[in-house]
Amino acid sequence: MPRNEGSIDRLLRFIAGLLLVGAALKGMYTPWTWIGVVPLVTALIGWCPAYSLVGINTCKAR
Repeated sequence: MPRNEGSIDRLLRFIAGLLLVGAALKGMYTPWTWIGVVPLVTALIGWCPAYSLVGINTCKAR
């Protein structure tokens, strides 16, 4: 799996994922809070399956 997320994209995903999962752990149990795991995982691995389907690549390194 080649990376398809740039560093700013990964940082924003990581922050959003942490905020959503943190809200879930604080007791705000909604489906949206646990969906925060998805951007968190994609930020950690640097690859987004949705980007691959659409053909988006924000990573500058080839």
